Amino acid sequence: MCKTYFLIVAGGSGTRLWPLSRKNFPKQFIKLKLEDFDKEKSFFQRTLERCLNFPHSQIIILTNERYKFYVLNQVKEIEAEQKISFEIVLEPVVKNTAPAVALGIRYALEKGASLEDIFVVLPSDHLISPEEKFREYLKQAIRIAEEGFIVTFGIKPTYPETGYGYIKAKVGENEKVSYFKIESFVEKPSLEKAKKYLEEKNYFWNSGMFAFKGKIILEEFRKFLPEVSEFFELPWIQVLEKFPKVQEISIDYAVMEKTNKAVVLPLDIFWSDIGSWESLFKIFPKDEKGNFFLGDVLSIDSSNSFVLSNKRLISLIGVENFMIVETEDAILISKKGMSQRVKDLVKKLREKKRTEAEEHLTIYKPWGSYTLLERGERYKIKRITVNPGESLSLQLHHHRSEHWIVVKGTAKVRIGEKEVFIHENESIYVPKSTLHRLENPGKIPLEIIEVQVGEYVEEDDIIRVDDPYGRSVKE
Repeated sequence: MCKTYFLIVAGGSGTRLWPLSRKNFPKQFIKLKLEDFDKEKSFFQRTLERCLNFPHSQIIILTNERYKFYVLNQVKEIEAEQKISFEIVLEPVVKNTAPAVALGIRYALEKGASLEDIFVVLPSDHLISPEEKFREYLKQAIRIAEEGFIVTFGIKPTYPETGYGYIKAKVGENEKVSYFKIESFVEKPSLEKAKKYLEEKNYFWNSGMFAFKGKIILEEFRKFLPEVSEFFELPWIQVLEKFPKVQEISIDYAVMEKTNKAVVLPLDIFWSDIGSWESLFKIFPKDEKGNFFLGDVLSIDSSNSFVLSNKRLISLIGVENFMIVETEDAILISKKGMSQRVKDLVKKLREKKRTEAEEHLTIYKPWGSYTLLERGERYKIKRITVNPGESLSLQLHHHRSEHWIVVKGTAKVRIGEKEVFIHENESIYVPKSTLHRLENPGKIPLEIIEVQVGEYVEEDDIIRVDDPYGRSVKE
């Protein structure tokens, strides 16, 4: 009996949703309060749940070292509700979807899969509703893939979207089936063309989701991307060595636009890849003036605007057709219709070597997180949260001392050869060049305020002696 492998692609950086999504914490892991959706789950977690409870199935998550612990922590949250059978494949470098998918299939074969098995590729940053209806489409796609087709999921457009690529289907050739041969793939259109596509009924949004039999996609890789097809002839260790040298290309360009085995399965559901702030704005319910406000927002005579406030009060007077997104360290202000250019803005930030392009003030770690509260010459102040049962590495710093104040929970602290417990409203001092470790032995999150003082207070002044997560100094 064939087995189904769900390949969840979770390595993208999501720069078009800056400043909320950043390279070190991209949109697939962000939890937003969305109307009519589970408020406690990220896009990645929702994608994961769509793959559960299929018979004879396995989940393979494709990501990179940077996001490994985000994946593990968010899977762990879902596992609190139900057991998940999954594997993680870490891409040595980011190479787009064609090499990533080939790597995932090759890993599955390494673990006992067959080329007769079905592989379903799902990006981890999509919003889909209703979930049960989509699961029925998944079952249908698996059956079509068993016939030897490469299935791409096309979304029936509901408005003239210019931010998506389209699939033109050969509708009417066979009315007895629910899927169609593909006539062509169309790049992101002008508004005039998008309106035409909406009227013609045989154009569908390209969702970037696929289903195919292993041997079929391998045949197409051999035809159109032979350097990637070599993965299937090499030992696993050599595959990882070769991976950084292959072409960076999407599976759409590499295979789908060239193969004669592709079909489109139209999906009549709500779908969004949340590729811009405007696509997110379309999802939310609006007030009587066409606004959507989330957070602490006060408005007078403003209309058709989207405002997301994180901590500050945002006040508007007479604002129309604006998008404002506020985070702890950055504010984006854009006219509606311009949010696709956020990617250009992030590029400029990187050129200027601004940390806001890459990181939030809150940094997530395998043991919990820390938030930068304040920094100045020779000092830095953080709020550190350590999850129950977790611990930081055994480490030392040559250029700074640290002072820890517990504000919630109980901390087990090693300094040198001495171990002590400190509780709420108690503190402890960690001298320079002294081995130390912070642990949370309790049942609730441990929160401490850390004050660093020294001639150098950057994150690379860490010498790890023992780390339960196998990290290097720079992680």
